[in-house]
Amino acid sequence: MTGVESMIVEEKQPPTKVVDREKTCPLLLRVFCSTGRHHSAVEYAHGNVPSNELQIYTWQDATLRELTTLVRDVNPETRRKGTYFDFALVFPERGQYRMREIGVTCSGSKGADDAKTLYQAKFCIGDYLDINITPPMRKRY
Repeated sequence: MTGVESMIVEEKQPPTKVVDREKTCPLLLRVFCSTGRHHSAVEYAHGNVPSNELQIYTWQDATLRELTTLVRDVNPETRRKGTYFDFALVFPERGQYRMREIGVTCSGSKGADDAKTLYQAKFCIGDYLDINITPPMRKRY
């Protein structure tokens, strides 16, 4: 009988890129939010984008928690404690758009992805950010 080997690989995040926000010009981040699901990658094809665009000027060192706060500022219905924000990058690859999930935050709770930056998520200028917003579950009595 042969021995079975197991290997645990720890995914290392790229080092945090420190940006001097006083000297560095912000980038335009095009954000598309939807409730209950991500938009389909097909909705980004052929130069089209979903209709509910939110434009945010920010930097590569912006964290998912910081972006959550900015979305909450303009969407009052997302301010409830327990609302989840599921972030995905939408980027062009070989002539079509692909989507890759990069993290989740929750209003009112700390999470593992709160401090993840756009740089660590391998965001490139020109990529889109798609956010699936899931409201908290209502209690049934």
